Amino acid sequence: MTENTIYIIDVTNRDGVQTSRLGLAKLEKTLLNLYLGEAGVFQSEFGFPVTRHETNYLNANLELAEKGALGRIRLGGWLRAVKEDVEEAFRLVPRLKHLNLSISTSEQMINGKFRGRFSWRDILTKTSEAVDAAKEHGAKSVGVNAEDASRTELGRLVEFAEAGKERGADRVRYCDTLGYDDPFTIYDRVKAIAEAVKIPVELHCHNDLGMAVACSVAGAKGAVDGGVDAYINTTVNGLGERAGNADLVATILAVKKASGFEGKYRLQQIDLSQAWKICNYASLAFRVPIPVNQPAVGENAFAHESGIHVDGTLKDSRNYELYHYSEVGRGHIEQIETGRLITTGEYSGIKGFKNVAGKYELEFRDDEEAREILELVRYANVHTQKPVTEDEMKFIANYPEQARKIMSVQP
Repeated sequence: MTENTIYIIDVTNRDGVQTSRLGLAKLEKTLLNLYLGEAGVFQSEFGFPVTRHETNYLNANLELAEKGALGRIRLGGWLRAVKEDVEEAFRLVPRLKHLNLSISTSEQMINGKFRGRFSWRDILTKTSEAVDAAKEHGAKSVGVNAEDASRTELGRLVEFAEAGKERGADRVRYCDTLGYDDPFTIYDRVKAIAEAVKIPVELHCHNDLGMAVACSVAGAKGAVDGGVDAYINTTVNGLGERAGNADLVATILAVKKASGFEGKYRLQQIDLSQAWKICNYASLAFRVPIPVNQPAVGENAFAHESGIHVDGTLKDSRNYELYHYSEVGRGHIEQIETGRLITTGEYSGIKGFKNVAGKYELEFRDDEEAREILELVRYANVHTQKPVTEDEMKFIANYPEQARKIMSVQP
């Protein structure tokens, strides 16, 4: 087993929500943070600290983290590597402790995006100033992001990582922004950066060529083989801009089960039995069905029809299944209401609410408290424009003050 560790940083609440024509309500983002925390994910990139409609949500989630409601998960914000943005972020979200600072590094981006406004020297200077500002405001961890790293000359990436490390950055994020890398090139490039700079490397891979998971684990292998910790960015169900990002569950399974990784590379402790719940909630929240052939959680992931396969599976599931369905939280019986159904929504009354709350084993001190929670549940229905789930209702009942803040967006 290697000495260094691979950590998971899920970016669903930052990159996943940037998916065109999709999005999440702040309550749904909060539930995802809660689920990710239950699963033991190292960090959630939970949003944009300088985006005003995120302010209440971000502050409330940091309060929840301080209360221990989200487990040990760290909450990290995403910012441009601009000193003024860092200053504004800590003004709006003063409890912020973890953040990533992003700037484009490729020649294509410097010429085609910045249009000559910044030179390579300016890129390094702006990043250094932003890291300094973050550290001055008490940031406990800072990552520096090289956007379009896969199209950036390797020598410049080394220089970028060195500049960040010199100012106190904790890791460098290698962003395969266009999904341009393949597993072989990203392994070589990340290993070279790790060996040259001795700084942990974070992998952020997109799926434009269908290789986001493969590139993520290959990059992580390069970092660990180069002598440093690796951090892999994932999204639940692989959602993200264009063709998406590295899928959370598939990435974890690849590191845990693939022949070149199992027993050889150390993955942070993850409770994969939460996979089914997390993926199905994200599917409901994003309104995007899980593909039938999705690893681990797709409808056909453990389905067998061919005679030879069925015979072999019934004799020993290991003949045709690489891992057991119970490992990813499957195998339970799901009950579906087919008779009378009482639901809660924006126009619910106290009697109907108490009926549903009773099924969820929620208890209230008195009618006044019940009515207070009912009012918040009504707001939740307006807020998400979906039926309120059992876990959403339980969250609201347990943390009404934070729930009220999360669902408050003030232009």
